[in-house]
Amino acid sequence: MENVYVMDHPLIAHKISRLRDERTGTNEFRRLVEEIAVLMGYEALRDLKTEKVLVKTPLETCETPMIAGKKLAVVPILRAGLGMTGGLLTLVPSAKVGHIGLYRDHETFEPHEYYCKLPDPIEERLIVVLDPMLATGGSASAAVNFIKKHGGRQIKFMCIIAAPEGIQRLSREHPDIQIYCGCVDRKLNEEAYICPGLGDAGDRIFGTK
Repeated sequence: MENVYVMDHPLIAHKISRLRDERTGTNEFRRLVEEIAVLMGYEALRDLKTEKVLVKTPLETCETPMIAGKKLAVVPILRAGLGMTGGLLTLVPSAKVGHIGLYRDHETFEPHEYYCKLPDPIEERLIVVLDPMLATGGSASAAVNFIKKHGGRQIKFMCIIAAPEGIQRLSREHPDIQIYCGCVDRKLNEEAYICPGLGDAGDRIFGTK
């Protein structure tokens, strides 16, 4: 799919392998998620627009590029997406941060919204939606829907691990967005968890069960 980008950097692959390991504790897991977000964000933000500005160096004044336009908007899907937010803010500290809260029906696996707060004006910003796992694609697709309803137009979705089913659904329902994945796993199981995956990303980031 033309709109799907799977990262093949060995550092990302190595860190994802550490995430998968059930022996990896909360502190290390949280740190790895943020580090992966930095590495992925570096590539996902490659097309940020720049403009030439005048800067006075200790030697002379020169024309040099800086990021143009309204600041980037980072929108984690609560709660697991929060673990990736610091990584993007490391790259662009001036980015604005919104939040979308969704919970999944355990019978239908469909998402339900309980919170949505986005930077204003959202329509003038490049928006990066964050969620470590792209499983069924329901939550990701719903989040993008909410952003579009609020006027968002330039949207990227970034996840660490994706299932083929989630990629297909998100691409089908939102063919205009770019999807960045650290790795594409084999499939979803009967409970809509990614296999081999890494378990529940939110529980492992926050140390809950």
